[in-house]
Amino acid sequence: MIKSLAYVGVNSPRAEEWRRFGTGFLGGELAPDGPNGAVRVRVDDAAWRLEIRPAEQDSVAFFGWQVDHEEDLDVVVSMLSVAGVTAERGSRELADERNVDRIITFTDPWGFPHEVIWGQHLYPSTFRPGRASSGFVTGDQGLGHILLLMPDIEAGHEFFSGVLGFELSDKIIVPGALNSRFYHVNKRHHTLALGQCPPGVAGFNHLMLQVKDIDDVGIAYDMLDEYDVPLTLSLGRHTNDKTFSFYAATPSLFNVEVGYDGIEVDGAWVPQVYNQTAIWGHKLDPEAKNRPPGIMHPLAD
Repeated sequence: MIKSLAYVGVNSPRAEEWRRFGTGFLGGELAPDGPNGAVRVRVDDAAWRLEIRPAEQDSVAFFGWQVDHEEDLDVVVSMLSVAGVTAERGSRELADERNVDRIITFTDPWGFPHEVIWGQHLYPSTFRPGRASSGFVTGDQGLGHILLLMPDIEAGHEFFSGVLGFELSDKIIVPGALNSRFYHVNKRHHTLALGQCPPGVAGFNHLMLQVKDIDDVGIAYDMLDEYDVPLTLSLGRHTNDKTFSFYAATPSLFNVEVGYDGIEVDGAWVPQVYNQTAIWGHKLDPEAKNRPPGIMHPLAD
């Protein structure tokens, strides 16, 4: 069913800061603004991949997922219905606003708004990075990956794997400190990750963007001070997907992971369990302890 992460949208009082952050620091390209002055950022030939809407507070607007065939949207609607989740077919106006051909929308049990789309508009050979860079690994692997925080990770596994078909890549379990799951829908090691958080809340922790050259990670790391971007986790290499990366705070509470060289999975992939997140590095910056772990929202009782 779902084959990639197509786009991410957030609401933020600091939307305008993304014009500089998205191009100068991340190396994306500004697309024409969305409705009501929303800032849109490209990282490849898709019409846009990130949308940041002006708002009074930070919140998730939508996560957009792509399917390969128009008929797959019917399958998603059916699977969600069986699970007790109502999906609505988006209007022609909404599809045009998202620059896609067809769209459905739903809200998951943790209050995250999702969209599943077919026919994302592409404009071949038009992407121009905002600064010198090798570009981003997208294509069939989509935008990158997201990590969602929720208090019942087993229920999260049942929904995203059992209902939506995300396939488990592996787990990282550090007793008393961390419980997380990682899922693939294409060759990317994971397009979705779930992390456990305290009861009563859920949240969007980070978006990962994968660059094509290791130097692009180092260049972005060197630019943290120039762009006044707070560091979250230092340079390091993950145990499970082997990505070389660092994490930084965006202007909108969630983090961005800038990574290189993540491993790819295939049909013979066998999930494993790890007891640490990093082979080396990825140390939490002391100042990051004073920031929320992402865009958090309360859960209904």
